[in-house]
Amino acid sequence: MGTRPTARTTVTADSPTPAPPPPAPARGLARLGMWLARRRVLVLLVTLAALVVAVPFGADVESRLSEGGITAPGSEAARADELLNTRFEGGSPHLVFIAKTDGSVDADDAAREGQALTDRLAKEPGVVQAASYWSLGNADALKAKDGHSALILVRLAGDEDQVRKHAKRVLPTVIGDRGPLKLTATGATAVRMEIEKQSEEDLAKAEMLSAPLILIILLLVFGSVVAASTPLAVGVLAVIGSFVVLRLLDMVTQVSVFSVNITTALGLGLAIDYSLFIVTRYREELAAGRDVHPAIAETLRTAGRTVLFSALTVALSLSAMLVFPMYHLRSFAYSGIAVVALAALGSVIVLPALLAVLGRRVDAWNVWWWRRKAKNSGARSDREGFWHRLATAVMRRPVPFALTVVAVLIALGIPFLRVEFADSDDRVLPASSAAHQGAQVLREQFDSQEGSPISVVAPGLDPRAETKEVAAYATALSKLPDVTRVDAATGSYSAGREVAPPSEVSQRFVAKGAETGTWLAVISDTEPYSERGMDLVSTVRAVPAPSDSLVGGQAALLVDSKATLGDKLPWALGIIAASTLLLLFLFTGSLLIPLKAIVLNLLSLTATFGAMVYVFQEGHLRWLVGDFTVTGAIDIDTPVLMFCVAFGLSMDYEVFLLSRIKEEYHRTGDNVSAVAWGLERTGRLVTAAAVLVATVLLAFATSGLTPLKLLGVGLALAVIVDATLVRGILVPAFMRLAGRANWWAPKPLARLHKRIGLDD
Repeated sequence: MGTRPTARTTVTADSPTPAPPPPAPARGLARLGMWLARRRVLVLLVTLAALVVAVPFGADVESRLSEGGITAPGSEAARADELLNTRFEGGSPHLVFIAKTDGSVDADDAAREGQALTDRLAKEPGVVQAASYWSLGNADALKAKDGHSALILVRLAGDEDQVRKHAKRVLPTVIGDRGPLKLTATGATAVRMEIEKQSEEDLAKAEMLSAPLILIILLLVFGSVVAASTPLAVGVLAVIGSFVVLRLLDMVTQVSVFSVNITTALGLGLAIDYSLFIVTRYREELAAGRDVHPAIAETLRTAGRTVLFSALTVALSLSAMLVFPMYHLRSFAYSGIAVVALAALGSVIVLPALLAVLGRRVDAWNVWWWRRKAKNSGARSDREGFWHRLATAVMRRPVPFALTVVAVLIALGIPFLRVEFADSDDRVLPASSAAHQGAQVLREQFDSQEGSPISVVAPGLDPRAETKEVAAYATALSKLPDVTRVDAATGSYSAGREVAPPSEVSQRFVAKGAETGTWLAVISDTEPYSERGMDLVSTVRAVPAPSDSLVGGQAALLVDSKATLGDKLPWALGIIAASTLLLLFLFTGSLLIPLKAIVLNLLSLTATFGAMVYVFQEGHLRWLVGDFTVTGAIDIDTPVLMFCVAFGLSMDYEVFLLSRIKEEYHRTGDNVSAVAWGLERTGRLVTAAAVLVATVLLAFATSGLTPLKLLGVGLALAVIVDATLVRGILVPAFMRLAGRANWWAPKPLARLHKRIGLDD
C-alpha cells in the first residue's frame, strides 16, 4: 500500500499492437467465458429456441394479470369490505352512471327510462345491487344541482378481477344514448379500467419513442452498428423472459398488471447497462492484443463478475418491497428481480456467445468512417481525459466541492418535507378521459360523495331484533362534522334526526340468508382521499358502537394502507441497508466504502423526492413534464417504489465505479491515482449508461397517467444526478478525504474478507 503508480504507456493509432498481458488463471467466470466461446453456436441456438417458445407464451401477459392489490390485506378496512362482499353483497358502488337529459330528470319519459334501466341492471349477471334516483324515491342526493342529471349506482359481485370482468360486460350495454337519457360511467372500477387501458397505450408509445433514441445513443457511444445492436438484443431477451416469469407467477399468486411497465423500463435499461459494460471491456481486451476467446474469458472474469455483483445488489434493493403485504408493491419486486436476473444472465451468457460469433467484427459497419484508421481506438487509453482531470480537480479541494454539491442536493430535497399522500383516483387520468370527466361532474353538480361512502359493518348487530340500537348508532354518526346522511336498515338520518323511514331498499343493509349483522353507509361531502376524508374515518371509528364494528370504504382503505406502509417501511429500509453493507464489504473488504455508498445514494435521491412534491404535488413546471391534474397529493405507493428502484440503480453505478477503482488500487496501491483512473475508465461508460436509462425512463413522461409520468421523470432525474454530481464529484471528494481509510477494516473482518470475500 502507498506505492506509486506504475509507469504507463500511451497507445496511439500509429503504435504497434502491444503484447497481450499474461492471461489470468482460467477459473470461475473466466472458465465459463472459454466454454461459452467454444459452444457459442449451441448457446445461441438454445436461446433462439427459448425465444420461440417464450414470445407466444408471454405475449398476452397483460390481459392475465390483476389490476388491484393496493389495499392492505387483513386491515380493518379490508375485513369490512370482505364482509360486505360475502355476507351482505353490498358496499360502495363499483360503477356510477351519470344519466343526463335535456329536460328535467323528473319528466315522465326520463323517469320511465331511468327506472327501466335500473331494473334491467339489477337483473344482470354479476350485479348484486342497482339503485338510482328514481328507484330510491327521487332521493335529492342523487339529483344534480341543475336538475338535468341523476345517478345510477351499481355494485358488482366477486373479487377485483371478477368485478372487472363483470364491468367489461355491463358497461357497453349502458353507456351512450338510452332514449331521453345519455349515460356516462365513472366510479372506482370504471376509473381503474381506464387506467389499465391508458397504461397499455402509454407503454407502447414509450417503447416506440425510446427504441430509436436508444439506438442512436448506442451508435454514438460505440461508433459501430454491430456493437450498438448487441445491448438491444440482450434488452429484448430480458423483457420477453420477464413476461414469461410474470405469466408463471400469476399461476400461483396475484400479480399487478402495472408491474409490466417497470419490467419494460428496467429490462431495457439494465440490460443495456450490463451489455455496455461487457462489450466495452471486450473491445478493450481485443485492442490490448488478446485473441477472441481469451478476450471473452478476461471480460467475464472482470466485467462479468462486476455485472453479476451489481445485479445482486439491485435485486436485493428491489426485494425490500416484498415486506409489504399489498401485492401491488410485491409485484414490482417480482418483476424487478426477474428482469434484473435475466438482464445479468443475458449479459454474461448469451452476449459472450454472440461476441464469440462476431469476433473482431464487433466493430463492423463503423459509422465514424473517417476514423476507421484508428484500429486501436478500443484500447484502454492512458491519457488523462476529462474524467481524470475532473477527479483530480475535485481531490485537490475536496471540502468546497463536497459542501457545495451536498448543499444543492439538500436544498432540492426540502420540498419533500411538505409531502401529502393519497391513493390514485380519476384525476391521474387525462382530462379527456370519460371517467375523469364523469367524476368531475360528481364533484361540481352533486353535494355528497354518493359513490364513495364510508361503510360501517357491525356483524354482531341484528337490525331486526335490535332496531333501537341500530337507529341510535346511525343517529350518532349522522351528527358528525362533514357527514350529510347515514343510510341504515332502519331508515336514513341526517343531522341527528330521521329523514326517511325504512323502505324496501333498506333491506340491502341486512345480512343475507341465515347470517346476522348489518352495515351502515356514512355519506359525506368530503373527498375520500383528502385530509378531511381521512380525518372523518378516524372520527367515525371513535364513535361508540352497540357491538364490534369495522369501518371500510375508500377513505378507510387509504388510512389503513398508510399505517401498513409506515409499519413495514423500517423493515424495507433495513433490508436495503444491511444488504448494501454486507455486499460492498464482500466486494471491497472495506468498512468505510459501504457506509459512504449508503450516504451518497441517499443524497442522490433528495433531488428526486423534492421534485416529486414541487412538480407533481404542487404543480410547478408542468410545461416541462407535460400537463396533468394537480391534486395536492402524491400516490402513496410511488415513493416506496421509486426509492427501491432508484437506490438499486445508484448501487449499479457505484459497483461499476468501485470495480475499476479497486482494480487500479490493487495494481498501484495509490488511493488518489486509483480514484482518478477508476473514474476515467468508467466516467464515460457510466454517463452513457445513465443517459440510456434516463432515455427509457423519460419516455414515460409522455404518459397520460400522472403516476407513470412521475415515475419516469423522478427515476430519470435520480439516475442523472447520481451519474454526474454524485459519481463525478462526491465520490472523489469523499474518497480523497478518507484516504487509506477507504480500504481499512479491523483485523478480524479483514481475515474474514480474505476467506469469504469476492476478490478475484
